Formats: sequence, C-alpha cells, structure tokens
Amino acid sequence: MGKLDGKVAVITGGSSGMALASAKRFVEEGAYVFITGRRQEALDEAVKQIGRNVTGVRGDAANLDDLDRLFDTVKREKGKIDILYASAGTGEALPLGQITEQHFDAAFDLNARGTLFTVQKALPLFNDGGSIFMTGSIASIKGFPGFSVYAASKAALLAFARGWLNELKGRNIRVNVLSPGQIATPIQEQVFDEETKRQFESLVPRGKMGRPEEIATVALFLASDDSSFVNGVELYVDGGTSAI
Repeated sequence: MGKLDGKVAVITGGSSGMALASAKRFVEEGAYVFITGRRQEALDEAVKQIGRNVTGVRGDAANLDDLDRLFDTVKREKGKIDILYASAGTGEALPLGQITEQHFDAAFDLNARGTLFTVQKALPLFNDGGSIFMTGSIASIKGFPGFSVYAASKAALLAFARGWLNELKGRNIRVNVLSPGQIATPIQEQVFDEETKRQFESLVPRGKMGRPEEIATVALFLASDDSSFVNGVELYVDGGTSAI
C-alpha cells in the first residue's frame, strides 16, 4: 500500500529536475499526477518517463489563462485535488546596479505572483485535509551575491504559507515551503557556469550537491500523512548549507 493511494496531485514545473523526480515518486506511492511545463517536447518526455497515472498539461504558471486550462483539465479528469506542489520557478543572477525591470518582473511574475494564483485557482477543487507546498530556496536566507531579486521572490512564499494556513485551518489544509539548496538539475546547467557550480558545491558540508531524488523524498513527506502535524514551516533541504 502506497502512502498516496487514491490521491490526486498537481505539480507545476513538473517536466524536469526536482519536480519531475517528485512526480515519479508520487506515482510510485499510488497517486495520480498532473504535471505542467512550458515546452511540449520536455513535457511529453516527462510523461513518458513517469509512465502511468499522469497527465501533462502544457502551460506557464505565470499565465493565468494557462492556469485556468490546467485546473479545467484536472476538474474534467479527476474532479479533485489532494496535493498541490507549486514548484514552477525561475532565477537569474544580476547584481545590484545591473537589475532591470524585466529581470525583476520575470522573477516575481513566476515565483511569487504565479505561485499565488496557482494556489488560489486550485482551491475550488481541493479536498479538506489536503497538502499545499511550494518550492522556496535557501537563497532567501543566505544572501548570495547577484541573487537578491530571486531571493526576495522566494522569501515571499513563507509569508504566503503563514497567512494561507490560518485562512484554511477550518478545512485542515496544510501549507508549507520546501526550500532546496544546491541540487544538480538541468536548469542549473543553464544558470551557472562551471566555476559558479564548483563554488556552490563547496558550500555543502558533504562536498557534493544534492540529487533531485533527495528532494523527492521530502516532497513525499510533505504530501503524505507523515507530515500531518507539519504546517507553516520552511523546510530546508540543503545538506546543512544554511546551518553553517
């Protein structure tokens, strides 16, 4: 018997990296999963990798029409949501003095605004007693140079979680933030050069980056009843980077 038997999960940004690894784990534990991604080719490949009990819906979590289409699909196919993993996000390094309006808007439109409306639009389908969690980042507490805008957009998520859990307590819906540290993902290849990757890896006490599967185990914890008494927290999954 799986930990998520009979559950319906929605994972945004689920076509690669940590969210894809989590989608695979959720299905292994008995859930039916809806995943989103902006590129149809990557989304199709992710659905193929997951193999069963999955629907891929192309869309951008910063686009409200795309979100409407996502939840219309969930309503039509399953009619309910038990787990929402709002994982779609973006980040680019720019130091103070070089920050542009476009850079700011891109980060906040997806990481903060997109997350807010993902959660809000999911609520009409949400079962009482469900679990909502969002992908934060240890950047929000570490002060990495060049990542101030990204960090600020991620810091907003804990404020969301604390406010929303209070508003949703009558429905026993939990809201948490899963904040990864340095994880070897495809997007990391796009954002970091080799020197930057080495620098970030050197900050991990064990001396090497985490794997998406190590995030997936924590996502499963937050999605399942194992975390029934965990609410309104930001859970750092970073190998100890934020502790030293």
